[in-house]
Amino acid sequence: MVEIIKVLDGVTATTTSQAVNIEGAKKVVLVAQRAAHSSGSTAWTGTVSVDGTNFIAYNKWIRNLANAIAEGVTRVTTLTQAANGVDFMTMDPDDGFKQIKITATETTDGTHSAWLYIEY
Repeated sequence: MVEIIKVLDGVTATTTSQAVNIEGAKKVVLVAQRAAHSSGSTAWTGTVSVDGTNFIAYNKWIRNLANAIAEGVTRVTTLTQAANGVDFMTMDPDDGFKQIKITATETTDGTHSAWLYIEY
């Protein structure tokens, strides 16, 4: 089963989403969109919780970045967009949490939307 949830819809300032249940998910992908760009950037981050109360920064996002095969996957804490466009990052499939919140941190301007693709 797949669920796609729009967690942020065209926000124009730094915003954190409501908590989304990801308990039992096999795959969680954050799809982020920046629009109405003239300058600045959007920094996308996530916080996770095992109890639904205490949230901590998630620092193991997997990015679609070029690197040497021997280096393995590229792990990041943040996805930064400095132009109009759509990008994504995926949670490590070995990690399991109860909930996640997504934050779009705006610098200067822009419109920010985000979706979570969750596969169970």
